[in-house]
Amino acid sequence: MQMQRNLNQLLLGSDPKLRRMLRYWGATGLFYLVGIAVLLQQVDGGTPRAHWANLVVWFCAIGVLSFFVLVRFSVQFRIAPWQLAVAQGVFAIACEIGAYAVTGPIRGASLVILQVVIVFCIFSLRPRATMALCAATIGMLGATMHAMVSYDPVAYPANIEWQHFALSAASLVAVTVLTGEMSKLRAHLKRQKEELVAAVGTIRTLATIDELTSLANRRYMNEVLHAEERRQGCTGQRICIALLDIDFFKRINDSYGHDGGDAVLRTFAAAARTDLRAGDVLARWGGEEFLLMLPDTDLREAKKILARMAERVGAIRVTDLDVELRVTFSGGVVERRDCEPFADTITRADKAMYEAKMGGRDMVIAA
Repeated sequence: MQMQRNLNQLLLGSDPKLRRMLRYWGATGLFYLVGIAVLLQQVDGGTPRAHWANLVVWFCAIGVLSFFVLVRFSVQFRIAPWQLAVAQGVFAIACEIGAYAVTGPIRGASLVILQVVIVFCIFSLRPRATMALCAATIGMLGATMHAMVSYDPVAYPANIEWQHFALSAASLVAVTVLTGEMSKLRAHLKRQKEELVAAVGTIRTLATIDELTSLANRRYMNEVLHAEERRQGCTGQRICIALLDIDFFKRINDSYGHDGGDAVLRTFAAAARTDLRAGDVLARWGGEEFLLMLPDTDLREAKKILARMAERVGAIRVTDLDVELRVTFSGGVVERRDCEPFADTITRADKAMYEAKMGGRDMVIAA
């Protein structure tokens, strides 16, 4: 089993993108295998150009194996995917035109494969590069047919070869144009998807984050509380809820304007979340009110956390407004009771906060 894993690692690597490219190589390898089988059948059937047919068979087989090595070690060889696509496209066209020259009476049917080659190129080449490959294919095909007519006009009548050329050239151009449009459409859809993903990310951010303070907003906080309520149920896990209100915020707005009030809110938020632990959630609850959730915390530990927060907030200065301005908050903190809805817990915290404001502000009361 270990030997098999090591062999898979050696042949296929571990990169998903590389494995996908090798799967594409495997699909084209099967296609080549069918073509080689047809050529060998022609040889067994007594085609007058058996020697050349065998050469084409060997050329195809060696080329396919060589491309496995190039694809497998493309990173080590520093070969870009588009370079591999061009090389494989040119090789496939050369194999197909070579097979056309030695196949015999059924050679016209083999020209369909040229269109398949062009379609494969849509996944790696830009429309202009695909068009250039199409033009090169038509040129190579025309030169080959002209040489065949000149070498053996009886086996290759000019009128038949001209019809083959005209139909193949028209089909190649049509397929190339269509694949080019498909490539543009894929690129357009990809850009739209990227824009949609970015827009969804922005909407998600706006739906969960308060734009002014960069804290969680009330809507998201409610979702967190509902999820926590479902998760905990009546397990008795300790969790504390605190409501905080910036003191004299109306006076700040009256003195410094709403821009000054916004600066105080931003400064408070930045200072308050500094002492939060992983799992703690601080949200702007409304106006100058903030709600703090402290999971796995009893009331004594919650009071310590809020004391540190009050000390840090009291030490900040909003230098853009007034270096003498001291920001403080009043708060109420409670521990959730068993099976108590968070709405009731918040109501109790709100009452405790009101007591702190009535008691002189700049304090936290634990109910």
